[in-house]
Amino acid sequence: MITYLAEDIFTKIPAQPDSQKVTTLLAAELKQLNKKIVVLDDDPTGVQTVHDISVYTNWTKASIKQGFAEKSAMFFILTNSRGFTAEETEQVHREIATTVSEVAQENNQEFLFISRSDSTLRGHYPLETEILKEVVEAKTDTHFDGEVLIPFFKEGGRFTIDDVHFVQVDDQLVPAGETEFAKDKTFGYQASNLADWAEEKTNGRYRATDVTSISLADLRSLNLDKITNQLLQVKDFNKVVVNAVDYCDVQVFVIALIRALSQGKLFMFRSAAALTKILGGVSDQPLLTKANLIDSQATTGGLIMIGSHVKKTTEQLDQLRQLDDVLFIEFNVGAVLSDTTLAEEEFRVTTAVNAALERGQTVTVYTSRQRLDLGEDRESALLLSVKISKAITNIVQQLPVRPKFIIAKGGITSSDIGTNGLSVDRALVAGQIKPGIPVWYTGETSKFPQLPYIIFPGNVGAKTTLREVVALLNQ
Repeated sequence: MITYLAEDIFTKIPAQPDSQKVTTLLAAELKQLNKKIVVLDDDPTGVQTVHDISVYTNWTKASIKQGFAEKSAMFFILTNSRGFTAEETEQVHREIATTVSEVAQENNQEFLFISRSDSTLRGHYPLETEILKEVVEAKTDTHFDGEVLIPFFKEGGRFTIDDVHFVQVDDQLVPAGETEFAKDKTFGYQASNLADWAEEKTNGRYRATDVTSISLADLRSLNLDKITNQLLQVKDFNKVVVNAVDYCDVQVFVIALIRALSQGKLFMFRSAAALTKILGGVSDQPLLTKANLIDSQATTGGLIMIGSHVKKTTEQLDQLRQLDDVLFIEFNVGAVLSDTTLAEEEFRVTTAVNAALERGQTVTVYTSRQRLDLGEDRESALLLSVKISKAITNIVQQLPVRPKFIIAKGGITSSDIGTNGLSVDRALVAGQIKPGIPVWYTGETSKFPQLPYIIFPGNVGAKTTLREVVALLNQ
């Protein structure tokens, strides 16, 4: 594996511009934007950087109309499409793009789509953004000039430098194509350079040589005229790669972006969570505490559900085991191969969880760490993964007692538990309990209204972060 010492890379990057100047320029441009920002999130972790923003778990016309009516410039729609087949993903995105276009026209409101996805480049790309483009252009008189790629996510250690996307592991920077994420059975890839990645994922329909690169040198020197002009030259839905290692880089880019938008350009966005915070004008907020989240009168235990199988999650589970006041129950994923054994396993785990919560004990349910050998059939692997997640979801759905909190670990797991296990139609993002780890307050129509629901991405945090969160809430 190719790795680079992070310190060696970062010391070569130009110094940041004056933060007050950038903040002032950005605030002025955001006032001119006047577009509703609709974020389609392919799993629930995309609210990692925002607070006091609505998340809708369906895309009915009523929900989308409510989102457009809100005072906030932005709202999220949780599609959970990373857990869908390609056919399901296409159908959902056609439905959403059609309804959003209709509501926007009825409200005489311009809008932008952000396709928020994984900062390690997994997901149904380019399918999702191409379907959105196709439908919006067919339903409205708009035309997309290009697509912005910005997978930077500081809280998770994801940085783009000289067009190469890196994942930080301890003190090392690893090119994304060298990581375990690039070997994903469903969404794997080879390229770490985002221009090459775009060409790879589009099967050569969009060439790396046609990509527009927004450099760190220009961002850090506030070369706004040059960046704006670069954006004005983009056409034919070619790609724009935004280099970024800190939020200031995204802020400077957004200043130039809004200037290009004001001159008639239109872009689709494929991004991680950083862009939503800046383009949505979301302020900084301190991390949430136990006092913010937990009812002091609560007598039941908390519930931690771990479905993710990435290496970091397993390391975090090992650290969590150091807490003596937490009960651990393993869910045997091998049971998924038979409907009968799956039902029996689900009943066994549900019974044990209910008993623990009632006596005030916090309990962790985790899927067994060994992976099933599913061969090379990507769709079958995804469908079995969804089946396991459904069984985990059923445990929450059948809870007779209200936990004092729920933590869900992993994208598919957290989405299924939120939408199906807790029946959340709309939630409010409270903020983050640790960097990159968002918390929902569940809506009034959910199974447990106003429950603090912590959405813990599988690939975020240090080895000790999950233990620290549970210890904080359980003290």
